[in-house]
Amino acid sequence: MTIANKTVLITGASSGIGESSARLLASKGARVVLGARRTDKLKEIVDSIAQDGGQAAYYKLDVTDPQQNKDFVVFAKEQFGSVDVMFLNAGLMPSSPLSALKTDEWNQMVDVNLKGVLNGIAAVLPEFVGQKSGQFITTSSVAGLKAYPNGAVYGATKWAVRDLMEVLRMESAMEGTHIRTATIYPAAIQTELLSTITDPGAKEAMNQTYDSYQITPDRVASVVAFAIDQPEDTNVSEFTIGPTIQPW
Repeated sequence: MTIANKTVLITGASSGIGESSARLLASKGARVVLGARRTDKLKEIVDSIAQDGGQAAYYKLDVTDPQQNKDFVVFAKEQFGSVDVMFLNAGLMPSSPLSALKTDEWNQMVDVNLKGVLNGIAAVLPEFVGQKSGQFITTSSVAGLKAYPNGAVYGATKWAVRDLMEVLRMESAMEGTHIRTATIYPAAIQTELLSTITDPGAKEAMNQTYDSYQITPDRVASVVAFAIDQPEDTNVSEFTIGPTIQPW
C-alpha cells in the first residue's frame, strides 16, 4: 500500500511541519486527520485541503491527555474506517540554560515532547498490533542526536524519542506485528517553536540561527511522504534534514 488511501493521523498539525505534511499527503491521496489545540487553524487547513479535492478531518487534541489521544484514534476510525500511520509531531522548544532553572518549562517539554509521544503510541498501538500493520513517524530534532547549550531538557526529550522508536521497531519485528517506524531529526526548519522560548539569551541565539539558515517545512513533509511510500516490507528508520548551508 502506498500513500494513497492510507489514513494518516498527525499531531501538532496546525502549523509548520504538521500542516505541510497534511497538505502534501492529502495531495497524494491520503486521508489525513489533523490534531492540535487550535481548532480555528485546523479548520482552515482542512477546508483548504477539501477545496483542492483532498480528504481531511480535524480533532481538538491536547497530546498530554491520554484519553484525548484515544478519542483522536476513535474519531479517525469513525471518519475513514482505519488507521494506518500516526505522525507524532507535536512539540515545544522553550530552550534555556539549566542555570535559569525554568523548571515549569522543563516539565512542559517532558509532558508534550515525551509523554505526548507515549500517549500517542499507547492510543494507536493496539490497533496496529491487531491489524498487524501500521507506521509511527516522529519528529525528533538534531538536538536528539548531539548536545547543544541551552537545549539540555529539550534534547533529552528528543533523545528519548529516538530510543522509543528504535525499540518499538525492534520489538515489532520480534513480535511479528509488522509495525514500521521512522524518526526525523530536523535542523533549522521554519517553525513556530521559537515563540515558546522565554529566556532572552537563548531566544536571541536561536533567532539568529534560524534567520541565517532556516528552510521551509515542506522540505520535511517530503521526507515524511517518502517514509510512508516505501513498500510495506521495508522500514526506513532515521532521517536527518536541514539547510545545506547550516553547520549543525
